[in-house]
Amino acid sequence: MASVFLIGTNDPLLEGIAQTLAASGHQPRICHTIAEALNMAHTDPPLAAVVERTLAVGEPASLRMPVQPGGATLVFRSGGEAAPTEPLPLPVQRLVMAELTLPLERHRLVALIQRMEERAQVTGRGRRGHDTPPEHRAAP
Repeated sequence: MASVFLIGTNDPLLEGIAQTLAASGHQPRICHTIAEALNMAHTDPPLAAVVERTLAVGEPASLRMPVQPGGATLVFRSGGEAAPTEPLPLPVQRLVMAELTLPLERHRLVALIQRMEERAQVTGRGRRGHDTPPEHRAAP
């Protein structure tokens, strides 16, 4: 069960996505600002942060949100919005794993979160108190 922050201003869309994630066994939390999400992330970092595109472009430095090891930040735009004419700014592109159109790509969102969760479990990074084991190199 992955903790997922949904950050945006479109309440009906966020509620629908939260229901989809909850039905898939995840723990979604809705935040209306990046600052609100940052406050919650410092005490309990999510595996994934899903941020509305307009907020991400407006506050790219704020996207350096603490996430669990193996986690990532995703950016979305509403399906009712016109497709953006310009790509995400380079600093934002470096911080995000994928850009989605919701709710159209909600199944892709669930699959991406599932993959992050599986990757964290396989590598042992998803468990609290467990670090990646140290590297053992052969002596020369």
